[in-house]
Amino acid sequence: MIRGAGLTVLRKGSRDAFLQQVESPASDRGFVVGVSTLPGHTRRIFHAHHVTTHVFLHDTVYIRGLAEDYKADLDGPFDFLLLELSHSSLETIAQEADLPTISALKTITAQPDPVLANLARALIPALDHPEEASKLFVDQLTAAIGTHVVQQYGDRSLVRASKPRRLSRLQENTAKSMILENLQGAVSVAELAQACNLSRGYFIHAFRETTGMTPYQWLLRERISRARTLLLASDASLSDVAIACGFSDQSHFTRVFSTVVGVTPGTWRRTS
Repeated sequence: MIRGAGLTVLRKGSRDAFLQQVESPASDRGFVVGVSTLPGHTRRIFHAHHVTTHVFLHDTVYIRGLAEDYKADLDGPFDFLLLELSHSSLETIAQEADLPTISALKTITAQPDPVLANLARALIPALDHPEEASKLFVDQLTAAIGTHVVQQYGDRSLVRASKPRRLSRLQENTAKSMILENLQGAVSVAELAQACNLSRGYFIHAFRETTGMTPYQWLLRERISRARTLLLASDASLSDVAIACGFSDQSHFTRVFSTVVGVTPGTWRRTS
């Protein structure tokens, strides 16, 4: 389980192929969004006066309010990424994304949504190793997921025009210094916003308006910049450079470096 931008993210699955029944009592936790990563799971849902049957394909999603009792027959293996959002989280996400405030999400079942599915799948490595996950990455990805859910499935989904927001020179320097002091990504967006005496939503917009990139993109750029300096100025191994620049391992370093620079760090070092 991981948390970020007002969302709680979990992964729940079963390899059992036989029929099983689940019941969940009503709660005040808000809403749950489920993203199916496996095709072929069948779910027979018991409503107050009728029953519906749904087949979940790859990249289909469901949304249900947790304020009502839930009962369903599950048939076949399943693997769901689950996103829990409270009522207050919905309001915060809408405000930070410059959307009209909403109080509820639409109820859907087994509806295709490849955009949400791709965003949610990007969190799987963080769920597998939450202790190694970059807080900035998790915050920004869950914020993007929350915005998509509010826009696509909220009661009101029209985007309001927003006024440009920029950081002051002091705020910009403060945020950048904190990011540089935490190249592993251990600082969160909330901590950066607090240091700048801004709300989380205002800070995200203002940082992007000021620098032309998100905090996590700026972090990656600085990691690569520091890596280039070390590659040229020292004989350190690629593995040591990776760790020194905040990457989890050499493989991660090579993937990001190749994406940003266009060649592997080893090739860049030999030809520079």
